[in-house]
Amino acid sequence: MSSFNLLDKNNNFNILLAGIIGLFIGVGVARFSYTSLLPSMLEDQTLSLTFSGVLASLNYVGYLSGSIFAIFIKDINTKVKYFRIGTVLCILTTLIMGITTNDILWSIGRIIAGFGSAMALVVGAAIVMTKLDFEDKTKAMGIYFSGIGIALASSDIISRFILSISSWQTSWIVLTIIGALVTFYPLYILSFDKQIASSNEKHPLNKSLFSPFVIILIAAYFTEGVGFVIQGTFLPTILKSISGLEAVAGLSWLLVGLAGIPAAIIWMKLAHKYGSINIIIIAMSIQIVGILIPTMTTNMYLNLFCGILYGGTFTGLVALFMNLGGKLAGKNPVMLMGALTTAYGIGQVTAPLYAVSLTDWTGNYDYALYVTAAIVFSGVLMLLGAKKFKSYVS
Repeated sequence: MSSFNLLDKNNNFNILLAGIIGLFIGVGVARFSYTSLLPSMLEDQTLSLTFSGVLASLNYVGYLSGSIFAIFIKDINTKVKYFRIGTVLCILTTLIMGITTNDILWSIGRIIAGFGSAMALVVGAAIVMTKLDFEDKTKAMGIYFSGIGIALASSDIISRFILSISSWQTSWIVLTIIGALVTFYPLYILSFDKQIASSNEKHPLNKSLFSPFVIILIAAYFTEGVGFVIQGTFLPTILKSISGLEAVAGLSWLLVGLAGIPAAIIWMKLAHKYGSINIIIIAMSIQIVGILIPTMTTNMYLNLFCGILYGGTFTGLVALFMNLGGKLAGKNPVMLMGALTTAYGIGQVTAPLYAVSLTDWTGNYDYALYVTAAIVFSGVLMLLGAKKFKSYVS
C-alpha cells in the first residue's frame, strides 16, 4: 500500500484541501476580515460609516469585474494562471489595509482584493471541479464550499485574538503573513501536469446555455447577492448598534463562520435528495428570517442566532447555485459560475450603498434590513415561478 502524499496533485483529498486553503486566502483573509475588523475601525474613527460602505462596494466592484472576466477564461492553463495571480493579489492587498490609512490606497486595494477573491473562488471552484476524480462531484463540492465557513471562522479567530492583544492594523498584517505562509499549497496543487494541460480542449462561449430557466436562476442569485452582503459586511456593526449587545457583537461573526462549515455539505445532501431549486427556496426563506431578527428584538440569543441562520444559509446557497451552474454548463463550469457570480456581484455592489444611505437617514439599520429582506423574497418568488421549467438539472 502506497504512503499518503500531500504533494500528489491528483489526489482528491489534496485537491479539496488546497481549494479550502485557497478560500481561506481569497474569502476569509482578503474579503471578510474586513467585516470582523470593521467595528474596531469605526470605533476609533479611522473611517466613517459612509466610507465603510463605499469600501465594501468597491471590493464588490472588483469581485464583479473578476467574475465577468472569469466567464471568458477558456482554457485550463489560463485558469490556473489567473487563480495564482488572484491569490497573490489577495495577500498583497491585505497588507495594504494594515500599513496605511490612506483613503485612495485603501480604495484601490479593496478593488484589487475583490478581483483576486473572484479568481480564488470562481476560477478556483472551476479548477477544483475539473480536477476532482469522482463520478458524482456534488458531495465533494459540498465539502469544498464548506471551506467558506472555515475561511470565515478561522480568519475571525485570528482577527479577534490579535485585536485582544494589539490593534486592527496588526490584525491585517498577521493575516497577511499567515496567508503568505500557506499560499504555496493551493498554487502548487491546483495546477495541471503539462501533458494533461496540453490535451485540455478549449470551450467557446456557448450562448445556448442561457435558457429561460438559467436566466431566472441568475436573477435569483442577484437577489441573494443583496441578501448576502448586508450581514456579510455589517452584521457585527449592526449588533453593536443595538443597546445591550455591544459586548457580544463580535461573537456573531464567529458563529457565522462556524455555522457555515457544515452548511454547504448539509444543503448539498438535501439538494441531492429533494432537488436543488426546492432547497434553494427553503434556504433563502430561512435567510429572510435571519435578516429580520435584529429589527424585531434586542434579545441577545435571538440576535446571535441570526448569525447562525446567516452563516448556515449563505454558504449553502453559494454551493447550491454554483454547483447547479457547474452542472448546467457541462464541460465549461466556469462559464455559468462566472455569470451567476456576476449577478451576485451586482447585488453586492449596490447593497452597501443603499444600506449606509438608509442608515444615515434613519439612524438605525432597520430599513436597510427591511429592503434587503424584500429583495431576497422577490428571488424566492422568481424561483417558485421557475419550477414550471422542467429542463434543469436538479
